[in-house]
Amino acid sequence: MSTPIRSIRNLGSAMETAFGRAGITSAEALREAGADAAYLAALRAGMTAHFAAYLSLVMGLQGRPWQDARGAEKDALRARYEAVRARLEDPAEGEGAQGLPLGLRRFMSEIGLDR
Repeated sequence: MSTPIRSIRNLGSAMETAFGRAGITSAEALREAGADAAYLAALRAGMTAHFAAYLSLVMGLQGRPWQDARGAEKDALRARYEAVRARLEDPAEGEGAQGLPLGLRRFMSEIGLDR
C-alpha cells in the first residue's frame, strides 16, 4: 500500500495532483526521486514554477514547516530552485523522455493527451 503525497508535511492535494501528472503517485516515490528531480518532473508535466512550492516540498521532505527556512539556508534553497528552473529552460534538457518540446508537452498535458 502506498502513502499519499499529501501525507507529507506542507504538501496538499494540488501538489499531489501535480506530482501525479508527472507519474509520481506516492510519498515513497517522491522521497525516492528527491526534491529536485521530482520538482523538475512536475514542471515538465505542466506545473507552474513557484519558489514557495519548491520550498514547501524540500522542507516537507525533511519533516519541517516551510517557514523554517531562513537566512543562508533559504538563500541556498533559492539557488537550488533557480538551478532546477534553469534545467527546465535548457534546450539540451527541454526534450524530455517523450522527445517532444516542453511547450508541446505542457499543451498535451492541459488537454489530457499525456496519459
